[in-house]
Amino acid sequence: MASTTTLTAPSLLASKKPWDARLAGPVPHDATYYAKCFMSGIVACGTTHTAMTPLDVTKCSMQVNPAKYTGLGQGLRTIIAEEGSRALFKGWAPTAIGYGAQGAFKFGLYEYFKDAYSNLVGEEYAHKYKQLIWCAGSASAEFFADLALCPMEMTKVKVQTSAFGTFPTALGPALSTMISNRADTRFPYGSLGPLWARQIPYNVSKFFFFEQIVSGFYTYLLTKPKDSYSKTTQLGVTFASGYLAGVVCAIVSHPADSIVSLMSKPDNKGKSVGQIARETGARRLLTGGLGTRVLMIGTLTGMQWWIYDSLKTAMGMGTTGGASPVK
Repeated sequence: MASTTTLTAPSLLASKKPWDARLAGPVPHDATYYAKCFMSGIVACGTTHTAMTPLDVTKCSMQVNPAKYTGLGQGLRTIIAEEGSRALFKGWAPTAIGYGAQGAFKFGLYEYFKDAYSNLVGEEYAHKYKQLIWCAGSASAEFFADLALCPMEMTKVKVQTSAFGTFPTALGPALSTMISNRADTRFPYGSLGPLWARQIPYNVSKFFFFEQIVSGFYTYLLTKPKDSYSKTTQLGVTFASGYLAGVVCAIVSHPADSIVSLMSKPDNKGKSVGQIARETGARRLLTGGLGTRVLMIGTLTGMQWWIYDSLKTAMGMGTTGGASPVK
């Protein structure tokens, strides 16, 4: 006679799997998922930052020599007149390499840390304190992303801000000069502190405001379930949210960005960050090149999120963010 097994209440509870943030979304967040996020981050950040090189060259010139480069249009014309149109793409190679590496960790580790911190606090607190988890995840990701970025960022800034003819512009010679003169250039991690000061607040703002704005779109404007909207609509929300988040990011991180640029100026050789800041003045740190940077970072951030989510969508992973779960 076949035996029957009766499940008691304790056994039913024991058979229920604990909540796992990695399994809470439309697709499981396994190693393959994170690897795809890393690769998407490389493409999103590497291509957008490289495409923005002319604006970056002009912005850095305005920060280092505001008397000479007084605005975006005037700065572009001055650079072309003195150095030729190719000068607008100075530093494109370290930009592509550095920001591609940064993007891998920025986006890939954000997805990982967001899941890890959610699991650490449990389902209830993961929903209750989701904004704090966004901030903690993005800050943790950027800490490591900047370690990958810093050597190439230092090289890029030196190439872009050096007077015409005084520093190599090709990647190989530029790196060799940075290494051989490391006592002066402080290569490869001399600007890591200011870079963290610029990028960690930037990245926290970038991810926090992006997630918050996306949630607002799907809560107050597009009130049907997110999956009921076309991919085109979802990616439109992604770009709009990324652009608006980028404007906030640019304003929050601009003083530290100015310091990073000013550290490469020959007149500031051997000076501390505090001394450079005092000599530059708060007004110039806050406003020098800000308009150009807002335009650059807003567009760049919107495009980064659009490329990242487009690649995620193409790989069947869906777009990032959405409305808060209904309780």
